[in-house]
Amino acid sequence: MTDSKIIYTYTDEAPLLATYSLLPIISAYAATAGVSIETRDISLAGRIIANFPEYLKADQRIGDALAELGALTLKPEANIIKLPNISASVPQLKEAIAELQEKGYAVPNYPDAPKTDEERDIRARHGKVLGSAVNPVLREGNSDRRAPASVKQYARMHPHSMGKWSSGSKTNVAHMAAGDFRTSEKSAVMKSDGSLRIELVGSDGTTTVLRESVRVQAGEIVDASAMSAAALGKFLTEQIARAKAENVLFSLHLKATMMRVSDPIIFGHTVRAFFPQLFADYGEALAAAGGDPDDGLDAILKAAEKLPSDQRSGVEAAIRQGLANGPALAMVDSDNGITNLHVPSDVIVDASMPAMIRRSGHMWGPDGKEAETLAVIPDSSYASIYQIVLDDCRANGPYDPVTMGTVPNVGLMAQAAEEYGSHDKTFEISTPGTVSVVDQAGNTVFEHTVGVGDIWRMCQTKDVAIRDWVKLAVSRARLTGVPAVFWLDETRPHDANVIAKVREYLHEHDTSGLQIEIMAPDDAIRYTLDRIRKGQDTISVTGNVLRDYLTDLFPIMEVGTSAKMLSIVPLIAGGGLFETGAGGTAPLHVEQLVQENYLRWDSLGEYFALAASFERLAQTTGNPRAQILADTLDRATGTFLEEDKSPARRVGEIDNRGSAFYLALFWAEELAKQTGDPELAAAFSPLAKALRANEPVITKELMAVQGNPVDLGGYYRPDPVKTEAVMRPSKTFNEILSTLGG
Repeated sequence: MTDSKIIYTYTDEAPLLATYSLLPIISAYAATAGVSIETRDISLAGRIIANFPEYLKADQRIGDALAELGALTLKPEANIIKLPNISASVPQLKEAIAELQEKGYAVPNYPDAPKTDEERDIRARHGKVLGSAVNPVLREGNSDRRAPASVKQYARMHPHSMGKWSSGSKTNVAHMAAGDFRTSEKSAVMKSDGSLRIELVGSDGTTTVLRESVRVQAGEIVDASAMSAAALGKFLTEQIARAKAENVLFSLHLKATMMRVSDPIIFGHTVRAFFPQLFADYGEALAAAGGDPDDGLDAILKAAEKLPSDQRSGVEAAIRQGLANGPALAMVDSDNGITNLHVPSDVIVDASMPAMIRRSGHMWGPDGKEAETLAVIPDSSYASIYQIVLDDCRANGPYDPVTMGTVPNVGLMAQAAEEYGSHDKTFEISTPGTVSVVDQAGNTVFEHTVGVGDIWRMCQTKDVAIRDWVKLAVSRARLTGVPAVFWLDETRPHDANVIAKVREYLHEHDTSGLQIEIMAPDDAIRYTLDRIRKGQDTISVTGNVLRDYLTDLFPIMEVGTSAKMLSIVPLIAGGGLFETGAGGTAPLHVEQLVQENYLRWDSLGEYFALAASFERLAQTTGNPRAQILADTLDRATGTFLEEDKSPARRVGEIDNRGSAFYLALFWAEELAKQTGDPELAAAFSPLAKALRANEPVITKELMAVQGNPVDLGGYYRPDPVKTEAVMRPSKTFNEILSTLGG
């Protein structure tokens, strides 16, 4: 038996808080099998601290845990449990910096307009933590994501609510028809290893090198595309007018966290389009005060506070007039006046669209009531799949969790595949001209004519990632007997190149008796929705963006949340990365905890990931007790679901801390009655009996603290002592747990 080690990540918000309850249980139980649980801090605050060691005192410095884990993913012994983390927008980054500074960390401010080499270096280092900075580093494999059978069965036995649909619903999706990334895409397959240079040749003859060297591999697919600022502005103005004319809410759906360069710019264009007079009259003054519409309406309001009183009043009046002149805006928080355009990271398309579909096609309006909406998703690459879902619900009503099939996903995401790896190759164009991608021999691979404000980006997809993706898809189809559908459009340049590779690599596998299809996304979703309504299952085999979209869309319909999914990333080097669900609602859960000492976060995803992690450890290290931990945890999770011990929604009911206790109880009881290892059973028998005997006392202690505000000592960097006290409030439970192995 080799060393048995699992890395458990400290992240952010509700998942981090839940870790304070769950990790002591995991560590104690794992130790009985000789398994050590080590932690690594990849939180937003932790990553900021790690990037600026020379600004900090010696006792404040921490290592770059993300870089360490990135290196570990390239080794076969990797076994990492990764919880959801903040994919930070610029406003979130600034908030985290301010909190750290208040705690005595002398990290530098984020410079909006760097003027010196030092400021440019600071901005570049801060930029490394923006958006989805974590996932591309860790995801050295493709994604296998699905609803565990126990979760699916629970949803059928206890179906969640689904809003009714009207055939006359006016909710629709709007996307561009020209001038966007989809319609301008060009793609090429690299013939050899080498490098590419990205340069902008201005119409005045000047040449600006945007990226001196981008390394490429033989067989790799490289794409480039551009979104026209003029076309985007025209489109947005038309959709604002359309929403007004149709008397529906206007809502914008982007992913400013994952697409951390392009989508905030698109967000800013939308803010400008909605408040044209505001920026005509006060744009320069707001910019001088640090008000960037790319950071949302909230940033504009904060900048206005720095202006002279007459200008501040004028800005506020212009915003009120813009809201009055335009269509009603969809709201993030109607009680507090937080609109869909306040903060770029507040409305994330893969979470916001399924929630809207589940709610009868409605979003919340300024009046605090539900209303139909025009869902604006500017780029046309994937937007139409949501329109097809809306049309299906209009025609056939809501999906039925009791009878609907399931849609597991095999996602192409290894080695920063496709759009999610484009951040460092995305540019807002400063002068009109031509962006060219040139190889080492001086040959132009492709080029785009661009104007001022256009967004140009380049994406890469490694051949090894595609080959592994095909292998994983065939494996899942073979294991399940379920049809597997590659969502690829032969009329799209990138997809056409991927299709050629898929067809080539399918021949490397035995596909006899399997149903494997290649369909354009619009056809694939129609096919899948038809099967869902018949109670049939379908594996979606998709690229990185659709992986994100579909692993929220279908789980939210099927089981009520994407947080209960099993998400395994078989790393190409042979290790395993186990992801624990989506964190889109995490900020709301933190807010409730702070206000009411009640944490709604559901850690079921962590339970599933942990069982899979133990199982892999058993297989790779020859540790039989790790397999027993996995098997008993699976059975305990089944009991957990049957007895409905997931967090409820309000004070006076079970929350995350109570869920952690019941997991510990059911797991201890399963370990005590298993017969594969009598010594292990004997070790857990006293614990199981003590937990069961003290259940009334422990649950009373856990419930007693609810209802009052709590102080965590920080949002992005909560105080460990205060947080542990909040998240482990049962003295009885803590004392009993400490007896294990004693």
